[in-house]
Amino acid sequence: MSGCPFAGNNYLLNFNKLSLEEEKDDKSQEGINKASKGGLVYGDYLQLNKILNAQELQSEKKGNKIHDEHLFIVTHQAYELWFKQILWEMDSVRVIFQNGHVRDERNMLKVITRMNRISMILKLLVEQFSVLETMTALDFFDFRYYLSPASGFQSLQFRLLENKIGVPQSLRVPYNRRHYRDNFKGQDYELLLKSEQEPTLLQLVEAWLERTPGLDAEGFDFWGQFEVNVLKGLEEEFALVQAKPESEEKDDDLSEFQKQKDVLLSLFDEKRHEHLLSKGERRLSYKALKGALMIYFYREEPRFQVPFQLLTSLMDIDVLMTKWRYNHVCMVHRMIGSKAGTGGSSGYQYLRSTVRLTLFLDKFYFISTMRVEVWRL
Repeated sequence: MSGCPFAGNNYLLNFNKLSLEEEKDDKSQEGINKASKGGLVYGDYLQLNKILNAQELQSEKKGNKIHDEHLFIVTHQAYELWFKQILWEMDSVRVIFQNGHVRDERNMLKVITRMNRISMILKLLVEQFSVLETMTALDFFDFRYYLSPASGFQSLQFRLLENKIGVPQSLRVPYNRRHYRDNFKGQDYELLLKSEQEPTLLQLVEAWLERTPGLDAEGFDFWGQFEVNVLKGLEEEFALVQAKPESEEKDDDLSEFQKQKDVLLSLFDEKRHEHLLSKGERRLSYKALKGALMIYFYREEPRFQVPFQLLTSLMDIDVLMTKWRYNHVCMVHRMIGSKAGTGGSSGYQYLRSTVRLTLFLDKFYFISTMRVEVWRL
């Protein structure tokens, strides 16, 4: 007799009986196949015929089909679709701010949800470079010649995104010594011009921060108390550094302390703030910066928890945009080195110069909040 516990006719009969019973009770095949009766179907709804047939290889048109050009096209088309979604979300947020609906907490939650969605998309876009990097530099050079004079700089949606978020025109890096808008024509040029004239998300957030509740409340001098705490904290830190034995390390610590002191004391000098604002070294108005700091330090209070989430989401977006630019620079350097871009720019050198563009993040806000966190109000 076999030692297998499943051997024998009894087991097979029981197994078949169980299978038949399960088939009778199977709910997975219940329902009505509405698609077979006509009407809207999946492919038509998503316009897949247009999307999936939009990959036209220039190398193939020239009689020399290069395999990896298909990956290059699909990846960039995916970028453009996600740019479109980011613009969709951002425009809706700007409308909420412009119409004053942001005062309603339910709308604030909508804003945060949509800004977080933008962050998630940007994370995806940062990671998407890893797909392109499965292509070697030699693979790219097989079809790069066919792309000229097209260039990623000509992405209308990315330029619109920069404008609508709040990249200052004064800080834009010229493209081949020309204003960035001069590289676009017709309707694209008009769309860019219009986007420059609309309130940016940064401007709308700035106006919102200037109305921070309690900032000008009678009997509560947030800014005065904040200055007292900063000065006290600086004194305590200076005493700690001075108490160290004479050494090269102490000299370095004193030098670093002086730099931080200058930055922090500039907080309370409105004229200096305005000067730095004019140079593009700060982004927020003096009053808006006060509001941002107040929200930061009182973020655990119920009225400031949601605003703090919004500020955090804006900083996340700024960091992710910088990561996206940086990854783009690294990929271009890997693919073409110091060669000129297909559109005629300096390529890597041009892209490298754009990494410093920050959108939302007032660098000073970042430094000051992290620095004085230990000096609680």
